[in-house]
This record gives sequence, C-alpha cells and structure tokens, in this order.
Amino acid sequence: MLVDGKGVPLGITVDAANKHDMKMTKATLQSIVIHRPEEAASSIKQHMCMDRGYDFPEVYELLEDYGYTIHIRLRITRGRRSKNQRKRIPTYRSRHWVVERTHSWMNRFRRLLIRWEKKVENYIGMLHFACAWITYRNAGLFG
Repeated sequence: MLVDGKGVPLGITVDAANKHDMKMTKATLQSIVIHRPEEAASSIKQHMCMDRGYDFPEVYELLEDYGYTIHIRLRITRGRRSKNQRKRIPTYRSRHWVVERTHSWMNRFRRLLIRWEKKVENYIGMLHFACAWITYRNAGLFG
C-alpha cells in the first residue's frame, strides 16, 4: 500500500503473502490512481519512506527513475551495516509509521483483517472500500 503523509491511501496491489515486498514496488507505484500534475512534479520533489525490506539497489534505481527523494531504513546484517552503505542524513529519516498507522486503520475492517474471500477481485473490492472510507474520514469535510 502507498499512502501520503497524512495516511490517505494512494495505491494498492495484492499478491501472495510469501512474495517479498521489494518485488511489488513497481506494481505499487503503477497502481497510484491520482497522478500529480506535471508542473508540481517538476518543482516539488516527492518523498518516499520505506522500511528495511526495501533496502535493495533495484528499489533505489526504480525510485530515482520516478523522481522521489528516498527515505529507506538501512538493513543491518549480523551487527554490521549492509554492503551497500549509504550516508545517513538526519533530516531524511524513514517515516514508515504513517504506513503502519494506515495498516492499523485498515485492520479495523474485520473482513480485511481475516481474509474470507477466495477470489482476489472481491478482496480488492473490499480494500478499495476501506481506502475510500479512510480517505472520506481524513478529508474532514463533514465534521
């Protein structure tokens, strides 16, 4: 799931539970429903915050191609930093708590917490309903 800074879902993809998150990065980026206007995309850089599961060179290349400022938590292997050490910039910390909070909001929908649907289309429909509900609530238009 891809969310904005306030926790509003922007894009969703569904795949098997045993598939690594890193392999779904491109499909998730392509699932964004509302794209930014070209003027805003050229003047303001978007930030992408991800957890340690995305600390791979392929993900960095893909995000650079999309023009994001990358905030990925570094993997630590056996008490040492990974081979692809990157300079840590304090202002570019990973802020993946926004995604975790949105997952918590989605877990309030019992049908999503325990997947009862056998067909992927039905499950995706429920995911879209939950995302629409979260977006509606966060818009604050009606109190």
